[in-house]
Amino acid sequence: MSQLMSTKEVAAHLGVNEKMIYSLISEKGLPASKVTGKWLFPRHLVDRWVEAHTINLQPTAGAMPASEGLLVIAGSNDPLLEQMIGVFNGLYPDNLAVFGNLGSLGGIRCLKQDLCHIATSHLLQENGSEYNFEIAEQFLQPAPVVVNFCRRHQGLIVAKGNPRRIRATADLGQPGLRVVNRKLGTGTRQLFDRELKAADLAPGRIDGYDNECQRHMDVGLAVLKGQADAGPAIQPVAEQLGLDFIPWRWERYDLLMHKERFFDKAMQQFLGLLHETRFQASAAAFQGYDTSISGKIIFPQAPKAAEA
Repeated sequence: MSQLMSTKEVAAHLGVNEKMIYSLISEKGLPASKVTGKWLFPRHLVDRWVEAHTINLQPTAGAMPASEGLLVIAGSNDPLLEQMIGVFNGLYPDNLAVFGNLGSLGGIRCLKQDLCHIATSHLLQENGSEYNFEIAEQFLQPAPVVVNFCRRHQGLIVAKGNPRRIRATADLGQPGLRVVNRKLGTGTRQLFDRELKAADLAPGRIDGYDNECQRHMDVGLAVLKGQADAGPAIQPVAEQLGLDFIPWRWERYDLLMHKERFFDKAMQQFLGLLHETRFQASAAAFQGYDTSISGKIIFPQAPKAAEA
């Protein structure tokens, strides 16, 4: 087992006040596990977290060739994205598109280090309305091209018929209720923590908060099999599995890429799929997808002027 540090030790390791550690856990995704009421921190994960948040990390020169023959996509997972990767590989047999499920932050980190061609992300910004631009500005210079893949309905997946009568996030604190979660660095985990904070519900009060799933589908399967009563995921997964869904918000799920790779042939072939009827039909098969801006280049919106 990797070396485990206490709250006091990790505070000294990071050079911050011990009270600050609790804020880093809840607000910034500092890797931690609660064991018998005490927080423990795997040292290698803490060091990896620090590396992921390093702003001026230089990309690895020449690590990723142009997307000719091999198109590497990494970041947040999505069932519709998986379908389109399959379509791409069928249409263009001289190319191969592959996906690394690393979460939104992991995908952006790979793009920064030139280890992938496309990063998929849905990281909500502090203002609660925009996505991805803030983190891209921090990690990626020059700014990447941002193309929308789709909009998705995020919320809680619960069992068919909602037997635990879960109506809102605050209901997750009821005795005996179990949840599953997504991994640190994912946009869904970030949103879940934000919803818990808004509901004034501490993660430590929720049974199963530390039980992490790799994909949205894994969250749905855990609920379907009775291993959990609820979990954060997207509505299309609930639709596919015949489960109920409690909505939180619509989110923007984007593709980020370096400007110099945007016009690569394989890149344009993949992005071209977002304008085809088959993509629209696949998205329309289940509730919870919105393709009204799919395939469009997205720019940061100017802040609204304050009303007089």
